[in-house]
Amino acid sequence: MATRHDTAAPPAKEGGAAPARAAAGAPSPEDQRRRARLSRRWQRDIRWSPYAFVSPFFLLFVAFGLFPLVYTGWASLHTVELTAPTDMQWAGLHNYTRIFDDDFFWNAAKNTLTIGIISTVPQLLMAMGLAHLLNYKLRASTFFRVVLLAPYATSIAAAALVFVLLFGRDYGMINWALHFIGVDKIDWQNDKWPSQIAVSTIIVWRWTGYNTLIYLAAMQAIPQDLYESAALDGANRWRQFLHVTLPQLRPTILFTCVVSTIGASQVFGEPLIFDANKGASGGAEHQFQTLGLYLYEQGWVNQHLGRASAIAWTMFLILIVVGIVNYVISRRLRAST
Repeated sequence: MATRHDTAAPPAKEGGAAPARAAAGAPSPEDQRRRARLSRRWQRDIRWSPYAFVSPFFLLFVAFGLFPLVYTGWASLHTVELTAPTDMQWAGLHNYTRIFDDDFFWNAAKNTLTIGIISTVPQLLMAMGLAHLLNYKLRASTFFRVVLLAPYATSIAAAALVFVLLFGRDYGMINWALHFIGVDKIDWQNDKWPSQIAVSTIIVWRWTGYNTLIYLAAMQAIPQDLYESAALDGANRWRQFLHVTLPQLRPTILFTCVVSTIGASQVFGEPLIFDANKGASGGAEHQFQTLGLYLYEQGWVNQHLGRASAIAWTMFLILIVVGIVNYVISRRLRAST
């Protein structure tokens, strides 16, 4: 008869323990350290990568936005010439008081205001009307939107040169067309009001399509239920526009007015190229010289860097005032709705 031989493990020694076997699939200490390093790296990446992505903008802003702003503010308090920009002599507020006593500065400010009004009001009215037409179903609407945006994408220099030819005194197409209705030749480049109207026409042509698309986007965001309710009440399209569209577009209208005002205060390229003398004087008698041209004339023609910096900061303060007015009006509009 066969005997059974047990193969049980021998008893452990007193005070000792049997060697434990590593669990199947458990990470080794080296793997745990590697995973810990990867986890810390992942956490750092999640925390700091957004700052790395936006850092190019802030670097460019500091280099080309903040530094010029601070430098011009510092230079506006000194007497400094363009030929020796490091040779500064403290002048305090002399540059500011001097420009306020300068008749050319007030002439440029007045021209900037009139050109801004002549260009902004027709521009926004035309943009509103075109957006209202495009808001309804229209064939080839995409084509018309591209056409409206084409002037905005056109170079200022190219557009201004074309308008110089159109507004020519002897051979311009505008005077040729006016001749058929009995209007004599108009000297668009040398007379005060005609020159300002001509410069404003360039601005209107370039920016009307841009504002049209802004108004169109705002109109398409208006709920259709409002128009359906107005139609059920017997309102035609004109009354719908007055009582539905315009009240809903008040924030957008305020935005375009502020942006157009800021743009009008910085008009530079159009009057510069439109000048027959190809200078920064804005005509022979400064009849359409804007603040931007006056700044350029003082800084780069007359080479008075300190005075030009004071003009730049004065324009900046004017824009701050415009922004504050915009904020107050927008708050009152929100409170009234």
